[in-house]
Amino acid sequence: MLLRGSGEHTGENYDLTAIVDDGGSGGGVAAAGALTAYADAFFDDGQDFAAARERLHAEIGDEALVDAAGVLAIFNAVVRIADATGIPLEDQKAGMSADFRDALGINDYPAAAGKV
Repeated sequence: MLLRGSGEHTGENYDLTAIVDDGGSGGGVAAAGALTAYADAFFDDGQDFAAARERLHAEIGDEALVDAAGVLAIFNAVVRIADATGIPLEDQKAGMSADFRDALGINDYPAAAGKV
């Protein structure tokens, strides 16, 4: 929701479907491919995280890499805490995000359906 809200605030148009089916567009986000590879490598032990980090660094530089690492870390922590405690999605946020959760297939994930 934050990216969509940020886009509304700045007048940018982000294609959130790029999160699950990029097709090379990047959804309007600079360095989207490198950012996605970085996040994927972080969560997948089989991928080369160092290579993904170096690619991202080459594309966005020092300060932005630190920001990306911070975002990745906090989202990892917050999601794990929410999942571990069983915190449900608030009704207001469910309503605000219903359209893109459906479009992205997020409701089909086991965690979204309360199956984990």
